[in-house]
Amino acid sequence: MGRTGTLSLKIALEQLGHDKCFHMFELFQKPERIVHFENAAKGEKVDWDGLFEGYQSAVDFPVAEYYKELADQYPDAKVVLTVRDPESWYKSCTDTIFQAGVPSPMQLVRTLFLAIVSPITRKRLKYSNTMAG
Repeated sequence: MGRTGTLSLKIALEQLGHDKCFHMFELFQKPERIVHFENAAKGEKVDWDGLFEGYQSAVDFPVAEYYKELADQYPDAKVVLTVRDPESWYKSCTDTIFQAGVPSPMQLVRTLFLAIVSPITRKRLKYSNTMAG
């Protein structure tokens, strides 16, 4: 989950010699990789090896959404669970990505990503729009 030290974990893993670590920022640099998460959200086959080519580890959203699928794909992988006190986590989100109710670029990207790939989210957004109108 974001705001649980995932960027620090990414940096630490890379410094410890685990080569490149996949983080959500990778999707900003190579948005064509989103197709893999679109397929996962649809329950379709995902080329995880293709997505993670050149990487030895992965952290943050949207990777965390697919931990079960990734555990099946990479059964010998080590898993690091980052946790944070819920109140501290919420404050961190409020102070950063939820600032003053204005969506941050990360929130907008996440919302757009989910709207594109998630039938449930698309349905909820459609419902929200009909309620607002």
